[in-house]
Amino acid sequence: MLYFIFFKQKTAYEIKQGICIYRTRVKRGGRKRLAAKGICYGKPKTSGVNQLKFQRSLQSVAEERVGRACGGLRVLNSYWVGQDAVYKYYEVICVDTAHKAIRNDPRINWICNPVHKHRELRGLTSAGKKNRGMGKGHNYTKVIGSSR
Repeated sequence: MLYFIFFKQKTAYEIKQGICIYRTRVKRGGRKRLAAKGICYGKPKTSGVNQLKFQRSLQSVAEERVGRACGGLRVLNSYWVGQDAVYKYYEVICVDTAHKAIRNDPRINWICNPVHKHRELRGLTSAGKKNRGMGKGHNYTKVIGSSR
């Protein structure tokens, strides 16, 4: 049972034709290592099954899942809408690049270029950039490529 109310989010995008929103859920908690019978071979540093942390956020996982399921759409961004004890819920904003209203709008038609295919899989959305350690300012002067 969900103990929160879904309400209309105030988002920073224009509601227009060619833009759709998918609500998706991601299971909360850490990542468990897939190890047969719990046996981790190798050095003691690599041992451990339970207390592992996934390197990306659950929001970027939600974007990735929607992007894989909707191959013809481009993922623009996403935002948190709620959570319960088991899941976190996100709404992912997707853009239909074949729609004339999108292609003719100079503010959004940049996403129609082929270079923006599957931005969510390459860490180019807002949530993905945070996980890559990309930012602006004096704290990010030594960041190289996609490393932290």
